[in-house]
Amino acid sequence: QVQLVESGGGLVQAGGSLRLSCAASGRTFSSYGMGWFRQAPGKEREFVATISRGGGTTYYTDSVKGRFTISRDNAKNTVYLHMNILKSEDTAVYYCAARQRIGAIQAGETYDYWGQGTQVTVSS
Repeated sequence: QVQLVESGGGLVQAGGSLRLSCAASGRTFSSYGMGWFRQAPGKEREFVATISRGGGTTYYTDSVKGRFTISRDNAKNTVYLHMNILKSEDTAVYYCAARQRIGAIQAGETYDYWGQGTQVTVSS
């Protein structure tokens, strides 16, 4: 079992930056690939970014490439999402998730554990 707790969300103006954190407890953090997803009001949950167990491989959805960076610190059991040049369309609840199974890394069904989410609101 893995428990995930996100933090760092808030209200920011368009063009600003935020750093989300996701602290993990429970089983060995470094054995999990990690991902960030988001869900805007009235919309489906969507994939944002993912990082491999060792941190050497990352992948992003097209809309955040060049603006967001996912990273992890296995010594601190934490994964981060650095968000720059934020836009109003980035407004959503952001969730981190952990996976061990092999599958589509952009699919929520591949992830076994989820955090409770943190709200990000970008004002234009």
